[in-house]
Amino acid sequence: MLASLVIGFSGAASAQVSIGVRIGEPPPPRAYRVPARPGPDYVWVEGYQYPVAGKYRWHDGYWARPPYKGAYWATPYYYDNHYYAGHWEGNRKHAKYSDREHNGR
Repeated sequence: MLASLVIGFSGAASAQVSIGVRIGEPPPPRAYRVPARPGPDYVWVEGYQYPVAGKYRWHDGYWARPPYKGAYWATPYYYDNHYYAGHWEGNRKHAKYSDREHNGR
């Protein structure tokens, strides 16, 4: 009987617990050279820090084509102990960055 009470209690408790990793505020941006624009339909995405495996990793800025006309890049930011990833916004629903933007270079 006691075992079922403990199991029942731990199951209810775990349903209400949220686990997250907080690594703190990212380091300041790095200085780097902006390459020439590759074409008129490209926009500059400023470099940024992003969390990976409990630490921040730097991603240099890059030229990108917006996913649709009128889209603009919303820069990633850190606020109130939370990291908010960068994404494309505009007159359509926002489009989050893809892992290819971090790893495809």
